[in-house]
Amino acid sequence: MHLVAIGLNHQTAPLSVREKLAFPAETLPGALESLVNSRAATEAAIVSTCNRTELYCASPDPAAPTRWLSAFHGLAPEEIAPYLYRLEAPEAARHAFRVASGLDSMVLGETQILGQIKDAVRTAERVGTLGSLLNGLFQKTFAVAKEVRSRTAVGASSVSMSAAAVKLAEQIFPTIGELNVLFIGAGEMIELVATHFAARQPACITIANRTLERGQKLAERFGGEAVTLSELPDQLQRFDVVVSSTASQLPIIGKGLVERAIKARRHRPMFMLDLAVPRDIEAEVEGLDDVFLYTVDDIAGIVEVGREARQLAAEEAETIIQARVTEFSEWLKKREAAPLIRTLRDKAEATRQAALETALKQLARGLPPEKVLEQLSVQLTNKLMHPPTEALSGRGGSGHEGLAEAVARLYRLTTETE
Repeated sequence: MHLVAIGLNHQTAPLSVREKLAFPAETLPGALESLVNSRAATEAAIVSTCNRTELYCASPDPAAPTRWLSAFHGLAPEEIAPYLYRLEAPEAARHAFRVASGLDSMVLGETQILGQIKDAVRTAERVGTLGSLLNGLFQKTFAVAKEVRSRTAVGASSVSMSAAAVKLAEQIFPTIGELNVLFIGAGEMIELVATHFAARQPACITIANRTLERGQKLAERFGGEAVTLSELPDQLQRFDVVVSSTASQLPIIGKGLVERAIKARRHRPMFMLDLAVPRDIEAEVEGLDDVFLYTVDDIAGIVEVGREARQLAAEEAETIIQARVTEFSEWLKKREAAPLIRTLRDKAEATRQAALETALKQLARGLPPEKVLEQLSVQLTNKLMHPPTEALSGRGGSGHEGLAEAVARLYRLTTETE
């Protein structure tokens, strides 16, 4: 069984490709079941964020999860192949450790990805696709991430994507305090961004969500109001800042809607930030006058602040990760050898039981104990030594020398000429 990680991220694929391979949270349980039921994997976990989609699998065929991924999303394999990476142990483990430690993120050292991986593992565990191999991988991953955070400064002075959103808005408007801000969605990312905007005390905060109750609950935290997505056509013109992050598979805001809103605003500028993958705002909106549309890929420059100092800490983190990859590799070797060890011990036990049964029968017939023990020891020795002796006595071949070395090492033997 192979440990394999396949995926793509902000470094290997543009947003237009990443959004085609994203897994909204509500589709993950069904996707995991499909992946395992297809026999492309026996164990599986899927990490899907705005910057990456990754499958971690135990698979009899390392290429099978890639075929499943393309089929699940209805894409030709050659269409996505240029953007994918496929890693097998120990590189799959190294990648997981780096991702969880924030070393593979757009924001070097960011911490949100660790929580996203934990959510992915919990989903896999709940669905029943998290077996012993992936459980071992992720428990080690979480331990490594904790060690990197505690022993290095890789996360120091990092600018999160949510903080970067505020910085972008401040490049367009002189002050946040005079703005009406709309957040579309009510998930974790919107909550983080809203927290940063709320700290600047905007004139108004509004949460638009598919279900009004959830939107109201988040709006209350920031002293704002809530509306439903169906109200956006009548409400959009009110807002100077629009930040969207939902799990919708189709755009929520189209070009025509924004055109009407800008006209109603008499061409006062509107800042729009689309943090969703797939995108919530049609890409064509970017071409409209007086609209400043940004996506997750556009804020990379802002989050570079302090990166040089964190890069030095990242080198320390890589040293830690290398040591832990070595440990994980040793665990894998032991795990792979476990079935053979059990079989070897079972055979040895069967040999012992047969010899013991013979000895007990001889004692019952009145044979002297000394003679019975002598025969028992000879029988055990002959039985246990027969397989290696027979193999070594066979015809010489390409593998004979290696076999001899293996037997000498196993039994700690030295020849007379040494």
